Amino acid sequence: MNTKAGATPPTPKYGRRQYRSPLRQAQARRTRARILEAADQAFRSHGYAGTTVAAVAEAAGVSVAAVELAFPTKPDLLKAAIDVAIAGDDEPVPVLERPWAESARAAPDATAFLDTVATILVPAAERSDALVLTALEGARGDDRLVPLAEQLRAQRAVTAAWIVDGLTGKTPLRAGLDRPEAIDIVWLLMDPAVYDRLTTARHWSPDRFGRFFADGLLRLLTEPGQA
Repeated sequence: MNTKAGATPPTPKYGRRQYRSPLRQAQARRTRARILEAADQAFRSHGYAGTTVAAVAEAAGVSVAAVELAFPTKPDLLKAAIDVAIAGDDEPVPVLERPWAESARAAPDATAFLDTVATILVPAAERSDALVLTALEGARGDDRLVPLAEQLRAQRAVTAAWIVDGLTGKTPLRAGLDRPEAIDIVWLLMDPAVYDRLTTARHWSPDRFGRFFADGLLRLLTEPGQA
């Protein structure tokens, strides 16, 4: 805005300087961690429909308002619990951008690549499969969970594509198998229901599943003797 000659310019108005207390930030992180831990246990024990925000708040030792401030909806709360379970922490770093992914890419051959992938994905499945299944199965009867279920399936497809591309950087796919079909195979073996059924109904150990996952992909996707 221009001012008239000789007029006194208006005094600029400055907003209050925001001050972020490290102590408050640390307290907020601890509160968030308690809420997510309580949510994790509640969703595992009672499923989606049987879990209430009030029960999570009580278990975490906070108010319902505190839970809703951090996670406005119950699907938001479940998604955050799944994200932490998959990653193993609440750090804002995508799973495929973590150091293990670089180690996998640097593996000398296809066998070593898949072994490295399995050492990360199997513990992630062990931590998260029950929660992911809660979301996928809950979406059948609750439309509010449909976007989360679709997002989880899409994220699995992204990881499956990353695995296929990493594998083909070490060795070609077997004859007659194209990239989309290879991605579908990995996507299927990554289904949390597969891990859950084998480790619960069939009593497989996580280590056994990891060997099955790595060896199975090597046999299904590559030519014999090329790894």
